[in-house]
Amino acid sequence: MWVRALEIILAIAIFSFGFVLLFGAPYLPTMKKQVKAAIKLAGLKPGQTILELGSGDGRVLIAAAQAGLNAVGYELNPLLFLYSYLRTRRYHKQIKVVFGNFWRQSWPKCDAIYVFLLPRLMSKLDRKIRTEGLAKVIVISFAFKFSELTPVNEEQGVFAYRLK
Repeated sequence: MWVRALEIILAIAIFSFGFVLLFGAPYLPTMKKQVKAAIKLAGLKPGQTILELGSGDGRVLIAAAQAGLNAVGYELNPLLFLYSYLRTRRYHKQIKVVFGNFWRQSWPKCDAIYVFLLPRLMSKLDRKIRTEGLAKVIVISFAFKFSELTPVNEEQGVFAYRLK
């Protein structure tokens, strides 16, 4: 009986983490140095909003709230959504975690966008940002660059962009 329960739990985990690969990037947490760099590069003032596309375990959302920012995170993996939702509850006035595919949803107004996406998705992201009317926000990307844009700043492998 215990073995069967473990098999079911393992199947759910494999499905949850594997399913998101159809729509985006696998879960890889942003390291502490890069979280700090991302918040710094966003250059936001307390009360402004950062949007995180693929919020994973919620660590960037929490760092944003601790910096006095509002944060909205989208997460498609149901296990990570639940984990980050529970983890960010103490910041419920500043953080909203949304379950779903960010490619298929309208995004809220924001002042910055943070992503840790695969290179093959960066052009699609550029188009989506423009479609959402957010071309003037600063876009922060960990590890991966927009092929057709030059970063305005970089720190710890985190790149800041202003779309044109």
